[in-house]
Amino acid sequence: MNWQEISVETEKTAVEAIAELFNEMGAGGVIIEDPELLQKMAESGQWDAYELPAAQMSRRFCVVRGYLPQDEALPEKYEELKLGVAEVFFRLGQEPAGISLQTVNEEDWANSWKAYFKPVKIGRRLVIRPSWEPYRPAAGEVVLDLDPGMAFGTGSHVTTVMCARFLEKYLKRDAAVIDVGTGSGILAIAAAKLGAKAVLALDNDAVAVRCALENISRNSLKAEVRVRQNDLLSGVVLKADMITANIIASVIVALFGQVGNCLAKDGLFIVSGIITERRQEVIDAAEQAGFRLIDEDGDGEWVAQIWQR
Repeated sequence: MNWQEISVETEKTAVEAIAELFNEMGAGGVIIEDPELLQKMAESGQWDAYELPAAQMSRRFCVVRGYLPQDEALPEKYEELKLGVAEVFFRLGQEPAGISLQTVNEEDWANSWKAYFKPVKIGRRLVIRPSWEPYRPAAGEVVLDLDPGMAFGTGSHVTTVMCARFLEKYLKRDAAVIDVGTGSGILAIAAAKLGAKAVLALDNDAVAVRCALENISRNSLKAEVRVRQNDLLSGVVLKADMITANIIASVIVALFGQVGNCLAKDGLFIVSGIITERRQEVIDAAEQAGFRLIDEDGDGEWVAQIWQR
């Protein structure tokens, strides 16, 4: 099968909304290229192994890339996407985005991004190692072997990094954990490797579920981590000591109506993927649902929080 790569050039403030548009269109994966984030990681030494094109590092704008199958539904989906992008930019009072198209075959889609994915430390101890890259861990490091596949969750984005640091700080040994929107399974695997006794990883996307299962098997964690295709926390009866959700602000707001039924007494809810402009919206929803803020982290663009009911 061939895939249609659609690239949208945008300001940071529109990245979340455009990524959500791709998800609504049924995209088989979304990649976000943030030149400022790449530069920060390169300067901090987290990405010194990457050989990124100079043009990519020097861009002013972010690029959101989505992949849609080239089938009979593509023309209609593309028109819907263009209208959605135009609406996003109108609401934000920004100039129309640049949109470009490229055909990508199955093999290239699955492998071309691997050149950009190297071992990266995402916490004090946690290190993500691509399954095809050699890595010798330092004393005390916890290594996650990962192949993000079509889910494109490499763990290097700051929203995942902040979640990982919260896991290191707050996760208690033998805890029960639910990871909502698990993607390639990074946070679920991290929780298990940090001592969680039982982890339930949920995602509504079948491709992500398959990818997470493969990564869990790759890390020999099939006994500790279960994966299920599910709509957020709908129908979940497990009482967890900790729930993680690295998604987007609008979904997190909706989750506060469900998460209380799945948290054990004094349980913690880690949320991330919140752009700074929507921080107060999440706080209002959390407080209305009876939660109190325990901790917060941010980098100026993105916010992560821990809540307790």
